[in-house]
Amino acid sequence: MAKRSFKIFRFNPETDNKPSYQTYEVECESWWTVLDALNQIKWFMDGTMTYRRSCRHGICGSCAVMINGKNDLACELQIQTLKGTIKIDPLPGFEIYRDLSVNMEPFYAALKRVKPWLINDDPPPSTERYQSPDDFKLMGDSIACILCGACTSSCPSFWADEQYLGPAALLKAFRYSFDTRDKGLADRIEALDNEHGLWRCHKITNCYHACPKHLNPTEQISKLQRRIIEEKM
Repeated sequence: MAKRSFKIFRFNPETDNKPSYQTYEVECESWWTVLDALNQIKWFMDGTMTYRRSCRHGICGSCAVMINGKNDLACELQIQTLKGTIKIDPLPGFEIYRDLSVNMEPFYAALKRVKPWLINDDPPPSTERYQSPDDFKLMGDSIACILCGACTSSCPSFWADEQYLGPAALLKAFRYSFDTRDKGLADRIEALDNEHGLWRCHKITNCYHACPKHLNPTEQISKLQRRIIEEKM
């Protein structure tokens, strides 16, 4: 085991006038992730430290935080890949509930506006709605999004416009609008085709660099923009 320093953002809006940082010295195993260290602090050193977690396997997205200035999943980032003191902050751009836990409700509200589900009023077939491998490829890797919020919270357009849908919601809109089984693009246009939707994206690509699943929301947003233009012509 080796001792590592963790500088963690602390803020309780009920008792604190302003945020601060607290440093913890933690004996870490070589195979630990950042989440393992957070659990060690929470369970054995300071039970008041608050953060989000669930699956511990990079599936649920709950543990997304900013680690050494970059958004990432605490459960996937191994401590041995980081040098010196490890600084952990909450995801930027969101209201802070407490410490590393943020209010994700606006994020989920934006997601709901793009109707991220299959819309098809045709009579259902006797079996499931099948899709060919080639049709499946049209959605690209957008299906791998776990809604961790890392991309949206890294987006300057999101920081500047609280009504902006954000890259995660737009990526989900792309995923369903390019699903050949879906016929709901017209139902999504109202949310997408406005200054707080698709056209607020300025191709900064912060979302691409922040995504822990290595997705490229910027590329898919561009494809969806072209699709909307074609629909209007």
